[in-house]
Amino acid sequence: MVLADLGRKITEALRSLSNATIINEEVLNSLLKEVCKALLEADVNVQLVKKLRENVKSAIDFEDMAAGLNKRRMIQHAVFQELCKLVDPGVKTWQPQKGKPNVIMFVGLQGSGKTTTCTKLAYYYQRKGWKTCLTCADTFRAGAFDQLKQNATKARIPFYGSYTEMDPVIIAQDGVEKFKSEKFEIIIVDTSGRHKQEESLFEEMLQVSNAVDPDNIIFVMDATIGQACESQARAFKEKVDVASVIVTKLDGHAKGGGALSAVAATKSPIIFIGTGEHIDDFEPFKTRPFISKLLGMGDIEGLIDKVNELKLEENEELIGKLKHGQFTLRDMYEQFQNIMKMGPFNQIMGMIPGFGSDFMTKGNEQESMARLKKLMTIMDSMNDQELDSLQGSKLFSRERGRVARVARGSGTSVREVDELLSQYNKFAAMVKKMGGIKGLFKGGDMSRNMNPSQFQRLNQQMARMMDPRVLQQMGGMQGLQSMMRQFQGAGGMPGGGGHN
Repeated sequence: MVLADLGRKITEALRSLSNATIINEEVLNSLLKEVCKALLEADVNVQLVKKLRENVKSAIDFEDMAAGLNKRRMIQHAVFQELCKLVDPGVKTWQPQKGKPNVIMFVGLQGSGKTTTCTKLAYYYQRKGWKTCLTCADTFRAGAFDQLKQNATKARIPFYGSYTEMDPVIIAQDGVEKFKSEKFEIIIVDTSGRHKQEESLFEEMLQVSNAVDPDNIIFVMDATIGQACESQARAFKEKVDVASVIVTKLDGHAKGGGALSAVAATKSPIIFIGTGEHIDDFEPFKTRPFISKLLGMGDIEGLIDKVNELKLEENEELIGKLKHGQFTLRDMYEQFQNIMKMGPFNQIMGMIPGFGSDFMTKGNEQESMARLKKLMTIMDSMNDQELDSLQGSKLFSRERGRVARVARGSGTSVREVDELLSQYNKFAAMVKKMGGIKGLFKGGDMSRNMNPSQFQRLNQQMARMMDPRVLQQMGGMQGLQSMMRQFQGAGGMPGGGGHN
């Protein structure tokens, strides 16, 4: 996860508040010292760290504080607010408009991952139902057009470029005009990477900008260059009107704080962050959920967005079955498909409160996905009767020949098919229990729709089904209960579950 080290250190510093018996000036100073040290180590600008410290100090006045106030909560809240301010210039982000051409021009240093990010953004909007395309106006770097062509073809995104024309201004102009006439809504223009010392390239960037008259200029910032981002960001902002920032290569880079705090130099909001090499390792940037996630508090808002994208509420048949406590093998298969659609596994885990950033390593993620795919392969070898039967596993235990046939068809062993069936039995038992609790699907707070002993039983059953290491990571039974409550009441949480 993004800046895992920084998140861990700040969380530890905030945790020290819980261990202090009396909260006073001394405890606050020691906490701020740890937080500031962690930020400086992550390459956040010294002036910004100093300002954060002063602002927290001025927000917490022990002498003025009423006796009944929760000082711990107030300090945590003040630190959270200041961390948000660090990466949020308070400027409204640009939004494209449906039904009209929105021209987006990319600028940035060479090697910052600009061309890849162009494709990621086009793919992001394409999945949301926009008509998107790419134009390559980078004539400076050999192979730039080939790279864009390759990326765009893989993602099935229309593109424009030229092997013969050497003037980027003409290519950009022609590409934008072509796509405007074809009624494209998101027209992305990739330009040459440049450095603030290269005056001629900066001039060329200005010419391209004047020729295509972009609605949004995005500065792509590479998290690995740390504090050097600031002067570069300022130089770009002085030449063209940078309206948005995308930070790339944030996957686990310790020095990423430099890039995040350089946003202050552009006075432009971060709109997306790149968290890996794959086309979907890319997420919209929202300040409060980002800081929550950084501090291991999860990002309920992001998780709800992901679940909403799946449009599960339209699957009335499944909801109906769940209400009656029915769950077939096919339903389980569809749920696995939904998990795959939601995007990288570790991104999803990071959104769940209690799953710290260091919980899901890349290895774990690949193993989980591989296991999920294997289970789906086994189910691909089952016939309709087996997938749709409400007695799914009984069918297999009565007629063992079916197990051998599925194992042969899926290239797996009988033991692996049995393991899948046992997993299904657990799921189905859980659904029966939840289906039997009448108030569960009314929406609102789960604990309010059930009496306390039912809620307790449901929690215990979930705990038994979970890997003990996962349960421990969530803070035991207590953590599981609070997470279930958070999931149920998530819609009404302030700022996506930020600091309460």
